[in-house]
Amino acid sequence: MIRIILVDDHPLVREGIRGMLAADPDIEVVGEASNGPDGVELARRLRPDLVLMDLRMPGGDGVSATHAITREGTARVVVLTTYETDQDILTAIEAGASGYLLKDIEPGALARAVHAAAHGETVLATTAQTALLSRVQRPASSPTLSAQELAVLNHAAQGKTNAAIGTSLHISETTVKTYLSRAFEKLGVSDRTSAVRRAIELGLIN
Repeated sequence: MIRIILVDDHPLVREGIRGMLAADPDIEVVGEASNGPDGVELARRLRPDLVLMDLRMPGGDGVSATHAITREGTARVVVLTTYETDQDILTAIEAGASGYLLKDIEPGALARAVHAAAHGETVLATTAQTALLSRVQRPASSPTLSAQELAVLNHAAQGKTNAAIGTSLHISETTVKTYLSRAFEKLGVSDRTSAVRRAIELGLIN
């Protein structure tokens, strides 16, 4: 039996995913959460085989939750979302996700992906495969930023203060400054504005 947790802020979406998986007797949904932090706590408590994780949720994003769950080894994580930009995909994979699927997936395909991911395989929508191939083909001179550094830069690009970024990502303001400092060094810049501009030029963030 594959035990999974659903993390999505829309109850109707969670109900729909449950329905899609109900026909498979080897899959059991053992818990649901409506945001990233609650998903992390639920994974710690229930120790499922797999977490199906949305990306953007009020109260805590899926990238930070994915990183926490995979770092602790409490479960494998597959992102299931409507967002399909290259940066969303790459950030999720770098955070430790074992797969990236879109919510328009057919029920049978979702069940097969759950089985594959639970058995250690990587499951990717076509869009995600293309994004990863693009990353592999990117010139070696392009800097590689961590998922956390990219997440902080994405929020900085929205004009948020360090304190606001920390609140959004559930990390301290000091940690935000550390990630920004590392990003500055990798990008060869000395301030936030230059870092954001350079990251956008390189296609690291949107």
